Amino acid sequence: MTSRPDPRERCHGSEKTVVQPHKQALLNRLNRIAGQIRGISGMVEGDRYCIDILTQVRAVRSALDAVALQLIEDHTKGCVQKAVQQGNGEAALSELMGVLKKISR
Repeated sequence: MTSRPDPRERCHGSEKTVVQPHKQALLNRLNRIAGQIRGISGMVEGDRYCIDILTQVRAVRSALDAVALQLIEDHTKGCVQKAVQQGNGEAALSELMGVLKKISR
């Protein structure tokens, strides 16, 4: 039997598994994004006007940005805060800044 992480815990050792506090909302958003992407594919298949397709691409990017921001907020309030309290803040902040630099490009 596989044990699940304690939902009260946010970060777990070297495995870096996390119980997402907004899991259902994130999954709902991701499912909507998947539908939007299928819609864009249909627009291309149906030879829709380029600007209409590009507008939908921008909407998907915006939706993905919202998912990323929620994950960053949850990570900061959970994992990073916990690391700071335990004296491991420097590494957690460095990791956070690294990912922020990557996603801001």
